[in-house]
Amino acid sequence: MNGLVAILVVFVAFAVGDFVSYKTKATFSMLFTTAIIFLVAFWLGLPATVFSDSGLLTVGMLTMSLLLVNMGTLISLNELAKQWKTVLVAISAVVGIGVFVYMVGGIIFGKQMAAAAAPPISGGVVAALIVSEVAKAKALESVAVFATLLLVTQTFFGTPVASYCLKKEARIVLDRNSVNAASGKKEVSVEESKKKKLIPELKKELRTNSLLLAKLALVAFLATKVSALTNGTVNALIVCLVFGVIASEIGFLEKDPMTMANSQGFVMIALLTVIFNNLSSATPQMLMSLIGPILGCLLLGVIGFSIFAGVVGKILGMDMYMSIAIGASALFGFPGTFIIPNEVASVVGKNEEEKNIILEEILPKMIIAGFVTVSIASVGLAGVMSKLI
Repeated sequence: MNGLVAILVVFVAFAVGDFVSYKTKATFSMLFTTAIIFLVAFWLGLPATVFSDSGLLTVGMLTMSLLLVNMGTLISLNELAKQWKTVLVAISAVVGIGVFVYMVGGIIFGKQMAAAAAPPISGGVVAALIVSEVAKAKALESVAVFATLLLVTQTFFGTPVASYCLKKEARIVLDRNSVNAASGKKEVSVEESKKKKLIPELKKELRTNSLLLAKLALVAFLATKVSALTNGTVNALIVCLVFGVIASEIGFLEKDPMTMANSQGFVMIALLTVIFNNLSSATPQMLMSLIGPILGCLLLGVIGFSIFAGVVGKILGMDMYMSIAIGASALFGFPGTFIIPNEVASVVGKNEEEKNIILEEILPKMIIAGFVTVSIASVGLAGVMSKLI
């Protein structure tokens, strides 16, 4: 496909996704809608090479680490210390998925299918790859395909749940903020934002797009090198997130430099093409042959993380809607954990101040939850479940 035509098709699909998200008040998120558009388009004959032909696939792969560093700048170390409850709720959500999918799903669909389903539902590519490789080694091709299809369809279940719960939570946050503002509690955060940093802030004249992106790229490069020293034991994207936090704390990176450099929107679209590229292999025939187990296991996964995350969240004093949204992050991970909170804030917040209040409360939790579920807990679950296939 011609490169310009390919990039036009991609941009139009994302534009429709944004429009639907706006019209439905984020009930159907851009991520959910755009994924459906591409899935149907591939079935109708859209070339599977559309993302690579557009050049966005390469850009997405190259800038993924930069975007993770940028996201790290949105979280302070003080905020990370506060998020221990989020970590526990996220881990409990993955446990809930494993228990419900394997125990209940095993009775309905068979132990092999259930064991192969739990890791992809609770995580991302790495968990799915672990399961697929084990299935192929045992000549269980249908099980390997099943794991792949779960990977590309799980977002259809996770994003609506997260959008609904985060909208409820956003309204709770605004109501709570009104009470805090009336009692004068908001002043504390203002003082905290003025704390001095190790590296002085750059003059406004020096914050050019190229300089901001150069610093971002440098931190991403160092993070990937550190990850390489562990032979990949520590995921490079997790290191990028941590380095982003550190670089922001010491003052080397500004808060959200990618947005300051007017690059956030383009890079995000490029990154999503990396994920949506998997949809090109999900044919109607493959989906129809496994539709029952796919829907059943995904439904069990949603029930599992909702119950476990909800209960643990209640024990820890966290709002139920926030707890369930944290659990839902297992089904889509990054960049959905960044996109959906921003969509919700835009819909619920009546002005920039309200949007920022909402994001400050829900974005750090969702970002951390996504990495705990997808990059850490799900891989551990895959190690356990792969032995049961």
